[in-house]
Amino acid sequence: MTKILLACAGGFSTSMLVERMKEAAKNKGLEIVIDAAAESDIESQKPFDIIMLGPQMGHAEGELSKAYPDIPVTTINMMDYGMMNGEKVLDAALKLLGK
Repeated sequence: MTKILLACAGGFSTSMLVERMKEAAKNKGLEIVIDAAAESDIESQKPFDIIMLGPQMGHAEGELSKAYPDIPVTTINMMDYGMMNGEKVLDAALKLLGK
């Protein structure tokens, strides 16, 4: 099963987006685990298939890519994040995963 991890500074601002992504996955008939975590808690969330960063954490993308070389790390589009567009963010994750 695919696991998507959304990370932000405190783990709180991504929580609503996680719920919207779960709703989008359900509407598409997909069984995907989607969780949110603070930057400091990423390691404890393993295993995951992709890390998606809140725009405020985009600066950490390079560092996390080095820390997790076998896992895609990407920053969520600021517009999609601001609009809490769970479907677009889910689609972006699935595209990066080749699904």
